[in-house]
Amino acid sequence: MDLRIFTEPQQGASYDTLLTVAKATEDLGFDAFFRSDHYLKMGDVDGLPGPTDAWVTLAGLARETKRIRLGTLMTAGTFRLPGVLAIQVAQVDQMSGGRVELGLGAGWFEEEHKAYGIPFPKEKFGRLEEQLAIVTGLWETKLGDTFDFHGTYYDLTGSPALPKPAQARIPVLIGGHGASRTPKLTARYADEFNMPFASVEDSEQQFGRVRAAVEAAGRGADELTYSNALVACVGKDDQEVARRAAAIGREVAELKENGLAGTPAEVVEKIGRYAEIGSRRFYLQILDLSDLDHLELISAQVQPQLS
Repeated sequence: MDLRIFTEPQQGASYDTLLTVAKATEDLGFDAFFRSDHYLKMGDVDGLPGPTDAWVTLAGLARETKRIRLGTLMTAGTFRLPGVLAIQVAQVDQMSGGRVELGLGAGWFEEEHKAYGIPFPKEKFGRLEEQLAIVTGLWETKLGDTFDFHGTYYDLTGSPALPKPAQARIPVLIGGHGASRTPKLTARYADEFNMPFASVEDSEQQFGRVRAAVEAAGRGADELTYSNALVACVGKDDQEVARRAAAIGREVAELKENGLAGTPAEVVEKIGRYAEIGSRRFYLQILDLSDLDHLELISAQVQPQLS
C-alpha cells in the first residue's frame, strides 16, 4: 500500500515551500510527491505568492531528492503541446534518475485559461486522446527511427523522437469519473487509474468499468494500479483534527464523509474500506503545507499499519 503526498500549490506556495514538503515526504518514508497543474487559485484563498509551474517545480525537485517518485495529478492537456510535453517529461525523468510519472488530463478550469491567455478548446477529450498517443509514441520510438502522427488536432512529421526518458516506460496515469470514454482511454494508454475525491461506492463502480475496459482491450485488469486521491486531515485526537480542519477552512464531519479524516485509527479503517474494492495507492491531498507535524503523524501512526 503506497501513500503519496499530493499538493495544490496554486492555493499558495512558493518553490521553497514545495521543496520543504518534498524533502519531508522523502525523509518520512512516503512513496512519492505529486502536485497539481494549475495556474489560478480556487476558492477563498489569496493564492500568494502566485502560481508555480508543475514541470519547472518537478525539474528542481528531481535534483534535490533521491528516492521519491515525482509526478502530476493531472497535467492539463490544454497547457502544453504534446511534443513539447514529451520533451519536458523525458528531461525531468533523466534529471531524476528515472523517478517521474505523468498524470495527464484534458484540462477543465476555464477561468485559469482566461487569466493567462491559454486557449480553452471546446473539444478537449479528443485532443487528450491524441496527446497520449503522441507522448507515448515519441517515447517508444526506437533510436534512429522517426515518429509521424497525423491526427485531427496535431500533426508531426519526421520527428527524431528525442530525448528518451531514463525509464524504459514512464508510468502514465489517467483518472476521472467518466463512465465510457475515460475507461477506454485508460485501457489503451494507462499504467494506473486514479479516482479523485470519490466515495468507496463510486470508486468501486468506476474501478469496475475500468477493469472491464482493460480486459476488453486484451490486457489483464490487474496490470493496472488502482488508486484514490483524497483530502487528508489526521489528528492524534478530536481536538487536533478540528484544529487542522479549521486551518484549511473545512468542517470535520464533511471531511470524514468525503476524505481521510480523523484519528489515525479512523483513517486506517477508511483506507481499509478502499483497499477492499481494489485501491492500492493513496494520494493524500495536503492543503496546509506549513504543517509538517501532520506528515509526521501520518508517517508514524498511519503508514506502519498499512504494510
